[in-house]
Amino acid sequence: MSTLFKDRPVWAERPSLPARAAKNTTLAAIAAVIVLPLYVVILTSVSPASAVNDAGGLVLVPQGFSLQAYADLFGGGVVTRAVLVSLGVTAVGTAVSLAATVLAAYGLSQPGSLWHRPLLFAVLLTFLFAPGMIPLYLLVSDLGLIDSYWSLILPTAVNAFNLVVMRAFFMNLPGEIADSARVDGANEWTILTRLVLPMSKGVTAVVGLFYAVGYWNAFFNAILYINDNAKWPLQLVLRQYVQQGQQLSSSSVIGNAVQGTASAPNLAIQMAIVVVALVPVTFIYPLVQKHFTKGVIIGAVKG
Repeated sequence: MSTLFKDRPVWAERPSLPARAAKNTTLAAIAAVIVLPLYVVILTSVSPASAVNDAGGLVLVPQGFSLQAYADLFGGGVVTRAVLVSLGVTAVGTAVSLAATVLAAYGLSQPGSLWHRPLLFAVLLTFLFAPGMIPLYLLVSDLGLIDSYWSLILPTAVNAFNLVVMRAFFMNLPGEIADSARVDGANEWTILTRLVLPMSKGVTAVVGLFYAVGYWNAFFNAILYINDNAKWPLQLVLRQYVQQGQQLSSSSVIGNAVQGTASAPNLAIQMAIVVVALVPVTFIYPLVQKHFTKGVIIGAVKG
């Protein structure tokens, strides 16, 4: 038994006490760097006006509790509309992107499919060459998508990395299953929907998560293609009223119920917008995290 332990490589041995202490300290410091800003943001968003005024800015110590900032946000103004726009764009965009990626990946995973090599080469070429902002804007303008919600979806509908990962996963599925289904008379659509997709729940969930987070966090396309602020997504509102520091005191921004003045401090409202933007991603990631290893990593390594 002692010989076995003696022959183990260095990286397989139990770390010493100082090494474990250093690792724990480092992890605690990293966790503090991540958690402390979130704590300050959330605390400021739920603090009353007196606490924000006493702190002179961000609140570090709790001094009361108030949800007035969130009540002002969801009073029917720009932020309320922006949340609905972001939810709609994320839901529709994720569905469109996932459907297009699954269909393209399945087609490219079949060696005998139509134009297999040229299409695969075109997809791989996008890793090296981007279309550019001006040509893309001209294309979107010529298609009549300016000030349309589709301009937030179609230009980024298919991501080449997600397509390649899903194609690699499909190629490593047992081919005998599809062959036996073809012998029984099943067409490619039946094979995809009833055999391939049920075996690909992990990679589908992960790619769907990538698309959903991308649509939820996107704001640059809205800057380029959306001129009507009533169609702004939440991230663009976040950029305008938090990063650039514009005031949120008018009823046109917060809501008619506020009657021209926000009862919550402007800083608390800004932090509330940050919290609203973070909540969906924070809750979705833990639900899909278990699929990362079985989904993307296995497909990418084997492919």
